[in-house]
Amino acid sequence: MNVRRSAAALAALGVLAAAAPATAADSSPSASPKVTVPAGLYGRTDPTYDGVWRQSLALLAQRTVGYRPAASAVDWLTGQQCADGGFAAFRADTAKPCGGKTGAQPDTNSTAAAVQALQALGGHDTEIRKALVWLSSQQNKDGGWGYTPGSPSDTNSTGVVAGAFAGAGQDPAKLHLGSKNPYDLLAKWSLPCDGDAAGALPYQPDKKGKLTGNPDATAAAVLGALGKTLAAGAGKAPEQGYVCAGSGKPLTPAQVANNASAYLAGAMAGDPYLKSALPGAKDQPDYGNTADAVVALAADGWTRQAKKPYAWLEKNAAKWAEQSGPAAYAELVFAAHAMGDDPRHFGGTDLVRALNATGPAPKAGSAAHSEAKAAEDDSHTGVWWIVGVGLVAGVGIGFLLSGRKKKARS
Repeated sequence: MNVRRSAAALAALGVLAAAAPATAADSSPSASPKVTVPAGLYGRTDPTYDGVWRQSLALLAQRTVGYRPAASAVDWLTGQQCADGGFAAFRADTAKPCGGKTGAQPDTNSTAAAVQALQALGGHDTEIRKALVWLSSQQNKDGGWGYTPGSPSDTNSTGVVAGAFAGAGQDPAKLHLGSKNPYDLLAKWSLPCDGDAAGALPYQPDKKGKLTGNPDATAAAVLGALGKTLAAGAGKAPEQGYVCAGSGKPLTPAQVANNASAYLAGAMAGDPYLKSALPGAKDQPDYGNTADAVVALAADGWTRQAKKPYAWLEKNAAKWAEQSGPAAYAELVFAAHAMGDDPRHFGGTDLVRALNATGPAPKAGSAAHSEAKAAEDDSHTGVWWIVGVGLVAGVGIGFLLSGRKKKARS
């Protein structure tokens, strides 16, 4: 899902096509002589369009494999948070307020990724609560989220935000403006059985309302429908078979995920990878989207169908990650984790060492593993601020302090 950084860069240049956030290339913008990469940040390329995203994925990946990220790396991430709780892609000057005509603009994807990382780290309840409040205030009436405040909902943003709430112990089904929640939107956009993209989801409907299946958006929808984070582990095989959209009954979240998984499995049944949708990139593999699809399939219990594309990634993706940076390494770590594999032995590449080398060295060893377990336990038993549901525009946001034990779903 490195696509978000490239999509933002293209959008800033005014050349982003309607579906580009779900199909843009996984290459970072080249380093800019006007931007200095801050200390504490992972990666060496210009962070303008992906700083918070890549940092969040790097920290989440480290925690997933039992490392304690360096304090300077965590401090950099928390220092990026805007006063209203959102996170922008990058704030070069954190003393300058977010928003307005000149301040950095917060977005849902950066914010949701930061929530997932901070939740995994533990000890950041205040930052998480503020971020979730901001995300709640950005929900659209159709139940979903767009990339930026006020923009139309898209599947990728809705999926990653739903995963952030679920990872923090909150049920996405209870998040709604009016009568719609994110699961309603995903079910509405699930394609019926009468086409090649049966079960897939679009990035967004086109201007005429037509839905066109998009692989990366579909992978995001699987995790969102399951209520799982970017670092989801393997799930149990679905108990029910394929249920077509348009059958007269609303699809359940599990059915949305299962239908989407069937589409992803079929899309990689021949060539064991997803192909890039960029103009001029015909038949070229998309490494990042393939890694996302592996995580989605495994999270939904389709591990057998994910083995072939995962094996392809092991053989081919290391060079891509080396060129692309920390978020790419993190995506491959997530894929290995979801498949129950050791990311230290990924087709001859130690993904963990390679990721760690892109920024401040984390703490390894048994102490880090113990702390990771403790943080996981805390996430299951800690005090959670629950965002009020049934929000009405202009009324404000309420909180319910809950001490109930809420086991995270991923």
